Amino acid sequence: MSYVPRLKEQYDADVVPKLQERFEYKSSMQVPKIEKICLNQGLGKAITDRKIVDGAIEELNQICGQKAVSTVSTKDISNFKLRKGMPVGARITLRRERMYEFLDRLINVALPRTRDFQGVKATGFDGRGNFSFGIQEQIIFPEIDLDKVKHLNGMHITIVTNARTNEEAKELLAAFGFPFKKN
Repeated sequence: MSYVPRLKEQYDADVVPKLQERFEYKSSMQVPKIEKICLNQGLGKAITDRKIVDGAIEELNQICGQKAVSTVSTKDISNFKLRKGMPVGARITLRRERMYEFLDRLINVALPRTRDFQGVKATGFDGRGNFSFGIQEQIIFPEIDLDKVKHLNGMHITIVTNARTNEEAKELLAAFGFPFKKN
């Protein structure tokens, strides 16, 4: 028997019937699902110290369990002392099992560890069913060893779904237990 993440089982057992009833889909194949989760760190300080990007990549590797890649600048900007091809960030894309495992840890462990956490604002939807939000510090993830952290870096997290509307995507994430802020 192969391993199936807890949220994948929850999606099949609870979320699909709930959303099918809520939006009156004729087939379970019409129910929206999460396609991927993208994490991105922009590291402006990396212009002066290239080791910052290496540290960020190592931390993303620990958080996600797969290899992150560095992002490089695409053009020269003299005001920022930036040259084309300089590393300025790190990113990673999660799919399938790792995506569900990361979402589970994000919802149940990492976000509640955020200082003064009251929920995530639901204003990050893009009109096509994708949800983006940012976190201030990477130390909310339990995989990060606080003694080894040299710089506190935030990150942008984008949850890409195949939902057609923001309402469908919000219901999908809420069915997984995503902690949206109460207005």
